[in-house]
Amino acid sequence: MITDANYFYLSDLLGTLFFAISGTLSAKRKDIDIFGAAFLGFVTAIGGGSMRDVFLNLRPAWVNDSNYLIAIFLGILIAIIFNRQLYGYYRTLTLFDAIGISFFTILGVQKSLNYESNVYAAIIFGMFTAVCGGMIRDILLNETPLIFKKEVYATACLAGGLIYILLVHLDLDLSWAAFIAAAVVFLIRMTAVKYRLYLPRLD
Repeated sequence: MITDANYFYLSDLLGTLFFAISGTLSAKRKDIDIFGAAFLGFVTAIGGGSMRDVFLNLRPAWVNDSNYLIAIFLGILIAIIFNRQLYGYYRTLTLFDAIGISFFTILGVQKSLNYESNVYAAIIFGMFTAVCGGMIRDILLNETPLIFKKEVYATACLAGGLIYILLVHLDLDLSWAAFIAAAVVFLIRMTAVKYRLYLPRLD
């Protein structure tokens, strides 16, 4: 039987893998070599979780648990071997990124709650966990991070984090609460991309 702890752990590994794929594929936009692509995949996968753990006064999970590194290297390998096929699909990068932020948002919220953060801080930590890896990736690529554009990106994470907190307070099973909230993040992000929905600019 899969416990809540196992569910979150497996979700964390999957989110790490998808972010590694997304980060590695992003190298094709700048004609970067294989090592550079792998480095982008690595920092994208660890960036958000590492920043969250530093704020929580913890050692980043990948430092203590080699399974995270295995997930990262597997994601990098998949992206390198199948880069033409994956990159050729419509909005593949957006898809992998959306999956990654969906997992990482809820994991960031729950881990923050585990270490006695207040609910408001936990929601913000969830957003940090989801977007900071991609932000570091975009900065390294000399691009404006999505969080600073009018994209519906970080707001999707905040919405998912809030819904997760509400479902937990309604005593819904943690695994189901996480699944529903992650699905909300994913659907908001993909709907915004598909229909080109944006936040208003500051005039």
